[in-house]
Amino acid sequence: MLKLCANISMLFNELPFLQRYQAAADSGFVAVECLFPYEVSVDQLAIAMGNSGMPQVLINTAPGNWQLGDRGMACDVSRIKEFQKSVNQALVYATAMGQPLVHVMAGLIPQGVTLAAAEQVYIDNLRWAASQASQVGVRLTIEAINPIDMPHYLISNQAQALRLLTLINVSNLGLQFDFFHCQKHEGNALQQFKALLPYIFHVQIAGVPDRHEPNTGLLNYDLVFDALNGSSYTGYVGCEYRPKNDTLGGLGWMSNYLTKNL
Repeated sequence: MLKLCANISMLFNELPFLQRYQAAADSGFVAVECLFPYEVSVDQLAIAMGNSGMPQVLINTAPGNWQLGDRGMACDVSRIKEFQKSVNQALVYATAMGQPLVHVMAGLIPQGVTLAAAEQVYIDNLRWAASQASQVGVRLTIEAINPIDMPHYLISNQAQALRLLTLINVSNLGLQFDFFHCQKHEGNALQQFKALLPYIFHVQIAGVPDRHEPNTGLLNYDLVFDALNGSSYTGYVGCEYRPKNDTLGGLGWMSNYLTKNL
């Protein structure tokens, strides 16, 4: 049976952040992930994890100034020191939180910079980040994000993500495969998941195209769940969606899945 993981940056927003750990546990999730935990101290996070019994399985590196449009800094040659600081911060948190995966956000291609030049900066930065992470036993992920929702993000498709992963060529770096991003931009998400499975460290799901509950939209998640269950994937499945209404009212999809798989 799949290990369903609540993305508490998107789910349970009705509650203060630290209370979402217990809410996720009470709702049947077996783990949590989040985007950016850095406004909360590692001590507070450790208490929330311990009290709820919920492991943290994924965090992101800090993106820079999100309100001003930053989506990471890893491909920007003018922000290498800032990028390195964000990686070191993420590794401090990861070490204190049980060594979750760390998604290294690539960032937007800087204006006036070619894709090839931005990719080379990214490759060099990821090799450095992977070396730092290996010293504390942390694995990193990279993710293709669809250009409809995030224009100019460096990594926009699965083939590019795999090519960059191969060029970086380190053992503690893998793919973060998001069925939502893949299906919305490229289609054939099930086939791509199967082809990329040897490289995948983490999986995420959401309804397509509106990023609501998985039982909404165009992608048949019964087929997705069957494929995941029938595969060699043993990691968590991150539920990174925006509830159409309130979180609890939209969890019927999960109850149906758990009931069918008891």
